[in-house]
Amino acid sequence: MATKVKKQESIIDPQEVSPQDYIFIKGARVHNLKNVSVSIPRSKLVVVTGVSGSGKSSLTMDTLYAEGQRRYAESLSSYARQFLMRMNKPDVDYIKGICPAIAIEQKVITRTPRSTVGSMTEIYDYLRLLFGRVGKTYSPVSGQLVKKHEVSDVVDYIIKLKKGSKVLLLVPFRRHAKREVKEELNILMQKGFSRLYTPGSEGTGLVRIEELLEEKKPVVAADAWVLIDRLVVKDFEEDDKHRIADSVQTAFYESEGDCYVEIDGKPMQHFANRFELDGLQFEEPVPNLFSFNNPYGACPTCEGFGQTLGIDTDLVIPDKRLSVFEGAVAPWRGEKMGEYKEALIKAARKFGFPVHKPIADLTDEQVQLLWTGNEHFYGLNEFFKMVEQNLYKVQYRVLQARYRGRTICPECGGGRLRKEALYIKIGGRNIADLVDMPVENLKVWFDELQLNEYEQQVGKRILIEINHRLKTLLDVGLGYLTLNRVANTLSGGESQRIQLTRTLGSNLTNSMYILDEPSIGLHARDTHRLIAVLKELRDLGNTVVVVEHDEQMMEEADYIIDMGPLASHLGGEVIFEGTYPQILEDGKSLTGKYLSGQLTIDPPLKLRKWKKAITLEGCRQHNLKDITVDFPLEVLTVITGVSGSGKTTLVKQILYPALMKLKGEFAERVGYHKALKGAVDDITQIEMIDQNPIGKSSRSNPVTYIKAYDEIRDLYSKQPLSKMRGFQPKHFSFNVDGGRCDACKGEGEVVVEMQFLADVHLTCESCGGKRFKDEVLEVTYKGKNIYEVLDLGVDDALDFFKEEKDVCNKIRPLSSVGLGYVKLGQSSDTLSGGEAQRVKLASFLGKGKAQGHIMFIFDEPTTGLHFHDIKKLLNSFNALIEQGHTVLVIEHNLDVIRSADWVIDLGPEGGAGGGNLLYAGVPEGLKKVKGSYTGKFL
Repeated sequence: MATKVKKQESIIDPQEVSPQDYIFIKGARVHNLKNVSVSIPRSKLVVVTGVSGSGKSSLTMDTLYAEGQRRYAESLSSYARQFLMRMNKPDVDYIKGICPAIAIEQKVITRTPRSTVGSMTEIYDYLRLLFGRVGKTYSPVSGQLVKKHEVSDVVDYIIKLKKGSKVLLLVPFRRHAKREVKEELNILMQKGFSRLYTPGSEGTGLVRIEELLEEKKPVVAADAWVLIDRLVVKDFEEDDKHRIADSVQTAFYESEGDCYVEIDGKPMQHFANRFELDGLQFEEPVPNLFSFNNPYGACPTCEGFGQTLGIDTDLVIPDKRLSVFEGAVAPWRGEKMGEYKEALIKAARKFGFPVHKPIADLTDEQVQLLWTGNEHFYGLNEFFKMVEQNLYKVQYRVLQARYRGRTICPECGGGRLRKEALYIKIGGRNIADLVDMPVENLKVWFDELQLNEYEQQVGKRILIEINHRLKTLLDVGLGYLTLNRVANTLSGGESQRIQLTRTLGSNLTNSMYILDEPSIGLHARDTHRLIAVLKELRDLGNTVVVVEHDEQMMEEADYIIDMGPLASHLGGEVIFEGTYPQILEDGKSLTGKYLSGQLTIDPPLKLRKWKKAITLEGCRQHNLKDITVDFPLEVLTVITGVSGSGKTTLVKQILYPALMKLKGEFAERVGYHKALKGAVDDITQIEMIDQNPIGKSSRSNPVTYIKAYDEIRDLYSKQPLSKMRGFQPKHFSFNVDGGRCDACKGEGEVVVEMQFLADVHLTCESCGGKRFKDEVLEVTYKGKNIYEVLDLGVDDALDFFKEEKDVCNKIRPLSSVGLGYVKLGQSSDTLSGGEAQRVKLASFLGKGKAQGHIMFIFDEPTTGLHFHDIKKLLNSFNALIEQGHTVLVIEHNLDVIRSADWVIDLGPEGGAGGGNLLYAGVPEGLKKVKGSYTGKFL
């Protein structure tokens, strides 16, 4: 009974709720929510948890966030609103005390190759500003600092001279090709100049222009100068300084940027207000010069992409295990082109080139030599130049096409900027050097950066912003990324934490942050740092609502809301709201039972032994340190390690594409490795199962995805009434004309567009939302028509169709992966990521043993899964392995690691400090590995 009282204490009476302290939601009915009322304390860290599909996202994203956004949109003018995504008003009675909402979802939000980690976190924008304001330009020829003299520099120089010094301000006398000397002198007279100066001549060296003009053919010395002004150094008054400044300005104008000062007849001092040195003209630093998304700053060759269409090195040398002698260079095979290879082999001993060594083992200098060549042989660059000169012959056009692909831009070397931007440096580094550093090294560099007083004042605010964002990136466990990493290569968890960095950088207060599982892809080691970041956000006065299953996160939360009791139409209720100690004692909460240890996920009693394996040798892609890894077959293998340790690189960039290529399937470029050996022929196909939606349209649903709908339609077309009316299986589909309602085309609703208001969804008047024509709905099986069958849950349908073996066999896998609650006709766009993944899994389970030996690769399958669902997921994995398949999982979840037959641990750190194989073996042995963080947490 005690638990009851506790439960009651934690639920807040809406009458007593003050909008200053709580956000109160009354009567939420979005998706599967059953008229839910709940209070969320403001300025607290609140965790919303519950089984998959219990209504967590419906409550947080689709109700709270949607209403926060809609209220913001409503504050805009009707003209502005028509350009926004139209916000539907969530189905809720009212929400009190809501604050401005920011949602951070776990999607990879950008697909463009122009977006980088630097631009997404806004660090790159601050870097551009810093380089534009305090960057110094150095000549690539002499390495000297490039300076531009201002008028004030010359005036200051003159004022500081010894008193009594005689100073002449001069510019060179220029002769134009089409003008006589006399004409030139006349122009000078008209401009107000009166004297020329010839150094080293008798007397003062000054001669009046008037006198020269009196001669019939005036003669002017080759080294003559025009006198702009002359003065004697003294304690200058303010007026004198103005006069000198005017004279200097005139000199710069007349000579197009030069001014010469002679003191007491000594060699002249030269000043120039042009930005040049060593005969090169330089660009002055401005922020736009450092933007690769701006035509002014982008490299002209690759237009700021960092890649161009050129000769692809991976196509030229496809197999790096071969040596030059064995024909590693693909275009040098064959009789005619083989002459280039022969020339290299014959000359190799003259400069010590190892022709028998595999390309993978050559040094960078030796590989470079293969491309550039030397006096003894033509390199690959020369070879392709020759090909280009012969493109009028068809065989050379074919040859060139065979080796063309995306390659690093030769002009900027992948730096994306024009070369002028890279001459500008701060602390000896240009901007391309900085974006190539891992964030952890970059933070150290900024901490040690020495600036002079002027630079410190200009850069003070910029440096605060940069350091704050770099610190947050480190706190959320992304210190291994570089700022030029392209955004579309990041995982969902990484891109979510990058968005978190950007929003934290803005230092908002009194807002509501809603995060969807921010701990995804984070190793248990880094979760506490993420929690610290969220608490920092809370301490600024924000309400932080986190949808999360992580135990650490719940322990640290101020308040927990548990949704349930189960999923879909069996969920949608608030089972518990209160603190962590209270949930441990709550008898109703499934989450509480797992947290308190009443329910557990037990590791298998007996581990499977494996006989065959696939071996990847010499993996060196990204940060992998030449490792060789065995992937056992017909067992559950888990690959783990801290974020950035190389798990994704190993599995998704080397193993998966390499296997796909061997099977003759299309795959992305294969990562750098020496060989793929072992029982490759035993595998018949490879399946990568991720959490992407199975369908985005309202017409896609689980029964069509697992191909069970075909059987159901066949069954209905065989009913006596169907035969009388001539109905075929197609009449029971809402995707084709025939049996579906003509008014709504089988959608069940009609959408009325309202321009700047939310679209109105009306139930179709013709079919009443049932999608089919009346005459089709009159056909029944066991008293239910096709519409009523689609409305059944999977478990109910199994009971209903128990006499129909074919239908049951198709539907049963959905139940065995724990989706018994999903309705057969439920729209795919209402399924969560975890549910979509399990529907895909069910489609394979349904095929049975007839499909050969499949290798399944799962990337973090526990995303969005409650402890209860993880248990079901592990059962599905076991079912697949019993059918003779292999399951390979990239995962941080400790329960999954414990349940594995074989564990591969990479690390010890992320980025450059990772990429080593720390351990491969049974889970028990991992606990003894000293350097492994996973071992510690196990």
